[in-house]
Amino acid sequence: MRVGCSYVRAAAAFGAAVVILASAAPARAQTAPPIWTVPEIGALPDDANGRLVRRGRDLVTATYAHIGPEVADPAKRFAGNNLACGNCHLQAGTKKFGIPLFGLFGLFPLYSARQGGDISIEDRLNACMTRSMNGRALSAGSSEMEALVAYIKFLSTGVPPGQRLPGLGVGRMPELDRAADPVRGRAGYADKCLVCHGTNGDGLRRSLPSDDLGYMMPQLSPEQAWDIAAYVVSQPRPHKANLDKDFPDLLEKPVDAPYGPYADGFSEQQHKYGPFAPIRLEVARLKAEKGTSAPTSPPR
Repeated sequence: MRVGCSYVRAAAAFGAAVVILASAAPARAQTAPPIWTVPEIGALPDDANGRLVRRGRDLVTATYAHIGPEVADPAKRFAGNNLACGNCHLQAGTKKFGIPLFGLFGLFPLYSARQGGDISIEDRLNACMTRSMNGRALSAGSSEMEALVAYIKFLSTGVPPGQRLPGLGVGRMPELDRAADPVRGRAGYADKCLVCHGTNGDGLRRSLPSDDLGYMMPQLSPEQAWDIAAYVVSQPRPHKANLDKDFPDLLEKPVDAPYGPYADGFSEQQHKYGPFAPIRLEVARLKAEKGTSAPTSPPR
């Protein structure tokens, strides 16, 4: 917001008055607010809770080795692929803007626009299992669910319920004023990604479910990143049933949701590849017309 000159002068005068008054007042010790840091898992005692938390961390860092599709016990094959939760939630969910898991426990139950109501932390974890991991839901009382919840609770140690820590989500990247281009992205993928991820994106499997899959990140410009992402999302993938039931209020649906239905009149193609600014403007207009302000979900 632009500030007028008169406001600036008034603020400057007020600031000078504060300085004068402060210099006349007795000095007071200033106590800085405590800085929250990720708790140290190695400091946990070797008791039932400590072992449960460590089990939860292991499930995050090596999901495929414990509940992946190739583990020995068929009953434990919950994940539908050999990814790990830590492939998205970096550094076992402790890296800022790496979709961290810290500080989340006290935010639940939480409103979910996709569900159209409040969900539990168990619901949120199972959304990852059935969607990102292309698998099946963990039962609420399973040892795996209890361990994951215990780990996330541990990562929220010292965070008051309802407080949002900085660094959640993934941050922001400049958007394009054009649609992302899968054809350009294919060339970028071949140049920057193919050597590790392979022609069809299968990756280089380092082992059966015992070691991390591992990868290196190339340096990309925003344009390259958008175009390569467009190429990746243009590839065939498993189709989840009942996606049309997501987001009961379609005005709450993210503008980049790559599947319909939509309330804004834009095509699935534009929702998938952008540009997104025109969609946002239309959604804002429709919300204003409707006269509602929808609750918001946490950073993804």
